[in-house]
Amino acid sequence: MSDSDSKPATRELPKNLGLLGPREAADLVASADPLDAIAALQRILPTQAQAIAKHLAPEVRATLIKAAPAEVVKQWELERQFPEGSVGRLMQRAVGVFPPNQTVGETIEALRELVKHELITYGFVVDEKNVLLGVITMRDLLFCEKSQLLSEIMLRNVFVLRGDLDLIAAMKATLDRHYPVYPVVDEGDHLIGLIRGSTLFEAQAFELSAQAGSMVGVEKEERLSTPWKRSFLFRHPWLQLNLVTAFVAAAVVGIFEETIAQVVVLAVFLPVLAGQSGNTGCQALAVSLRGMTLGELTEANAFKAVAKEGLLGFLNGAFVGVSAAIGMFVFATWGGNPKALMLSGVVFLAMVGSCSVSGVSGAIIPIILKKLGADPATASSIFLTTATDVVSMGLFLWLATLLVL
Repeated sequence: MSDSDSKPATRELPKNLGLLGPREAADLVASADPLDAIAALQRILPTQAQAIAKHLAPEVRATLIKAAPAEVVKQWELERQFPEGSVGRLMQRAVGVFPPNQTVGETIEALRELVKHELITYGFVVDEKNVLLGVITMRDLLFCEKSQLLSEIMLRNVFVLRGDLDLIAAMKATLDRHYPVYPVVDEGDHLIGLIRGSTLFEAQAFELSAQAGSMVGVEKEERLSTPWKRSFLFRHPWLQLNLVTAFVAAAVVGIFEETIAQVVVLAVFLPVLAGQSGNTGCQALAVSLRGMTLGELTEANAFKAVAKEGLLGFLNGAFVGVSAAIGMFVFATWGGNPKALMLSGVVFLAMVGSCSVSGVSGAIIPIILKKLGADPATASSIFLTTATDVVSMGLFLWLATLLVL
């Protein structure tokens, strides 16, 4: 048997592993040549590499760590040092770091070697304790005298990002700066790394693209290329949960079975109530999730946001309720129902009440999920649908029982 026959077959890795789900990417990495796998992992976001590493078998991860450069391994293990969704998870090793008493000429010579294998945008000046003192631009190195010290030409009072800073807060802080690279420091202003502006916004764009799927139970790691079996495992549990919640709404309708049997026209308008209140809730939910993503919705203004959505739900319900009430009056009169006017009043009151509750629910559900430590977007629409269906149908049939029968 030849050597080539004894070696396990390796698989070619795609150019961007980040386009695959972490589990799927981990399977490819495990079957690829270690050096190719390391190169592929270095091309994607650090957070994506960290997510893939979680799904690697211990022996595969050990092999990659042994073969990878020390700074790359350190990058993969940032998840142990910084919370999820923080700047620290995305930072890279700081390169181009110099002491303040080094001359411009010495720095240029040092950079000649560094730029052969590193992408350097700025130079960073630190003291003997690695505290960041300033930043050097390539322009300053080009036009200053070679005998000048870095402490004389460096830019002081540098804008920095903390490693434990939330990505949303970092994006808001850098919104009007547009620097290509930001130094990252710890509580003592020690330089611990750097983060590129493109990396910062790419990571947040990825999170935003995953949010719409999370609202209906689609996992963030699912992609178009994800095998159907894995997609099935991702989605099916949420559909089972949705079925359970649908049974709750059905049970509410079942309680008023006699009412529906006596006034059949009510069954025609149940989908109308559920649809309108559901849309009202989804509007409130979308605005709330956007507010959380942009850092606008906080504990301080949560009550105000919920009250606003409740008011909007009331107003929208009142105006839509008038149209629905007219529709009920015409339909019931055409059907010869003697209580057409009362039925139209029931539709109006139920529409106002259900839309008001739906607006409040759409705003408060993501707040509650976040309070419980869960992802505010995860299957939130499933919980919202349950709330709106139960309230709209229950209120409608209860009012009909109370006022019509």
